[in-house]
Amino acid sequence: MAGRRGAWYVPCLASLETIQELCRKENLTCKSLGITNRNLKSYEVEYLCDYKVEEGTEYFLVKWKGWPESSNTWVPLKNLKCPLLLQYFHSDKNEYLSQLKRGKAVILKNHIKALNPVVAQYIVKKAKQRIALQRWKEELNRKKNHKGMILVENTVDLEGPPLDFYYINEYKPAPGINVMNGITTGCECSDCPAEKCCPEEAGFFLAYNKQKQLKIQPGLPIYECNSYCRCGPECPNRIVQKGTPYSLCIFRTNNGRGWGVKTLQKIKTKRFVMEYVGEVITNEEAERRGQLYDNQGNTYLFDLDYDSDEYTVDAARYGNVSHFVNHSCDPNLQVFNVFIDNLDLRLPRIALFSTRTIKAGEELTFDYQMKGM
Repeated sequence: MAGRRGAWYVPCLASLETIQELCRKENLTCKSLGITNRNLKSYEVEYLCDYKVEEGTEYFLVKWKGWPESSNTWVPLKNLKCPLLLQYFHSDKNEYLSQLKRGKAVILKNHIKALNPVVAQYIVKKAKQRIALQRWKEELNRKKNHKGMILVENTVDLEGPPLDFYYINEYKPAPGINVMNGITTGCECSDCPAEKCCPEEAGFFLAYNKQKQLKIQPGLPIYECNSYCRCGPECPNRIVQKGTPYSLCIFRTNNGRGWGVKTLQKIKTKRFVMEYVGEVITNEEAERRGQLYDNQGNTYLFDLDYDSDEYTVDAARYGNVSHFVNHSCDPNLQVFNVFIDNLDLRLPRIALFSTRTIKAGEELTFDYQMKGM
């Protein structure tokens, strides 16, 4: 049951504020509620909610970390020691006012000695969003098992983390589907590549050169050394299985395409970037889900049709960073089928490789109609 914990929901019988108050009364810490040893008996600023000037003194309304909003208090600016939160406050205020000037928002005339309530509401929403995205980023980096870091960024709107998405690192097979076919043999090479190495045993060429770049054409499969091979982890034929080597950022696009993914590092051409993972389901189940997704206007279904069309990967609810990669008719990523510890031709792993040099900060895309073949 532990593996499916993320799919369970328990209705709350008490509000967040009530639970926080109970924890404090019982002298209990709770990291998920923001109650730590640091603020259990003291006050730590979580974010700033409002602003006013009284008798020439500037005040900010403070939300205290781990305390309910009913405990918010006005604090003189001179007593605040949180320069970053002050920076966020003014930045969010100016952002909203600039939206007003562009005609994207309508508010009443701003007062001199008190912040307009509409602006204050926006600032609170941005603060809560920033906290939620930070927690999501931390969760993603706890769960990922690869070298590259995952960042999250939204400078476009108030959208927070997706509510029904669970990060996984590998295929999540539906009941009755075995993504591990019990391979018990591997190559005897001590210095791959060599004769009778895994690709050659499968009737294909080694996919990588000494610089770890792809050297085969699209449509050809990749056979990497597996867990039974004699070679060690530094074998040049172990690339996809090591996971994403680059730091990537899930970011909110400014052209209406929702979330996207950009690289934070330069990626050279023909390099492995990421795997496409999700639930492995039957083609029949994919047809059923596909009708539902079509009605919603999006889909994350990827047919595993290298050898047959029995199975499909659905990354709608379970997936990794690839869940957020957008479509392009001129993509910078190419799909390849990969076989490592499972040689079942019906169940290849899906790897995305760069088609050209990709600059740091550039969005990553692939053609949704593209197949590894």
